[in-house]
Amino acid sequence: MYKILVINPGSTSTKLAVYEGENEVFNDTIRHSSKELSKYNNIIEQLDFRVDCILNTLLVNNFLLSEFDAVVGRGGQNSWN
Repeated sequence: MYKILVINPGSTSTKLAVYEGENEVFNDTIRHSSKELSKYNNIIEQLDFRVDCILNTLLVNNFLLSEFDAVVGRGGQNSWN
C-alpha cells in the first residue's frame, strides 16, 4: 500500500495530510503567525521555514519522510503579476 504526503501551503498556514492507499490517516494545519511571516518578503523566501515546520510536524506525529512513496503539493508561484 502506498503512503502519500500531501502539502497545501496557504498564505498563513500549511495544511498536511497523509494517505495510506485511499485512506487519510493524518491531517494537520500548521498556523503561521503574522510575526513569523513578517521576516520574509514573499512566500518563496519562506521555503526553509515551512520545510522545517513540515518535518517537525511529521516527526512529532511519528512519520519519517523516507517512508513516503510520493509527496505532492498544491500551489506555486504566480508569475501573472
